[in-house]
Amino acid sequence: MDAPPDKENCAPFVQVARLMLDAGLLVPQVLHWEQAQGFMLLSDLGAQTMMQAFPDRENFSPNQPRYLQAVDALLTWQKASRPEVLPPYDKALLRRELELFPEWYLGHFRNIAVEGEIRKTLDTMFELIVTRNLAWPQVYVHRDFMPRNLMLAADPHENRLGVLDFQDAVYGPITYDIASLMRDAFISWDEEHVLDLTIRYWSQARAAGLPVGEDFGEFYRGVEWMGLQRHLKVAGIFARLTLRDGKPQYLADAPRFIGYIRATCSRYNELKPLLRLVDQVEGITAASGYAIGRV
Repeated sequence: MDAPPDKENCAPFVQVARLMLDAGLLVPQVLHWEQAQGFMLLSDLGAQTMMQAFPDRENFSPNQPRYLQAVDALLTWQKASRPEVLPPYDKALLRRELELFPEWYLGHFRNIAVEGEIRKTLDTMFELIVTRNLAWPQVYVHRDFMPRNLMLAADPHENRLGVLDFQDAVYGPITYDIASLMRDAFISWDEEHVLDLTIRYWSQARAAGLPVGEDFGEFYRGVEWMGLQRHLKVAGIFARLTLRDGKPQYLADAPRFIGYIRATCSRYNELKPLLRLVDQVEGITAASGYAIGRV
């Protein structure tokens, strides 16, 4: 790895790699680090991601071994959790991430003036989303736990998935990483499969003593609310990657996130104001009280 110190801070990568290795996860091992020069020698996990390993996405089964391995890896990571080791996924950070949606998706991509009733609605909804999500117990959170960041090991005898892209790990709601895994940025599964694997995760997490609660219905609602925060954030990130960084391929997946947002908002009365706003922005329904100003 060549990561000049004036452009990349590798210290979080090294810290989390050690935490994951000590927990029993398969991660790139830092064999040598020339910190001042920004060079790092890492072990090789191979070249094929979990996502690339799906031969036929149309015939996916919730019993798909790779997803069960992903659940195993997630549980291993969460069971190693300790407070005050990783940065907190706190209200300030969650809110900063949510602001990517009005700034980049609404403002820069949709050319909508985020002011007046729109701003008021977003502030109310964002406060509710953050409050609900922070009510869940805290564990280690990868923050981008999905098939593109899980690797098939180069060693054919290795039965674990390798884990990548973990440098932004935090200590936050236990609902986050399973929401990330099952509501993927680049591939969608139907509700039956999402429920099935989430139940498998919840059952194993309970057996392992992780704080997922006694009621699966309540836990699944928590996963949906946590997923909503992530979907709003990622819609903003994909707009930023397109408009600021010249990577238009990401915005092609924005409709997937708008679909995730609408599906969750439609299930909860408290989120109906956000649903109406998004529907009007996307031209899905007739005007319902918001003055959408273009800039």
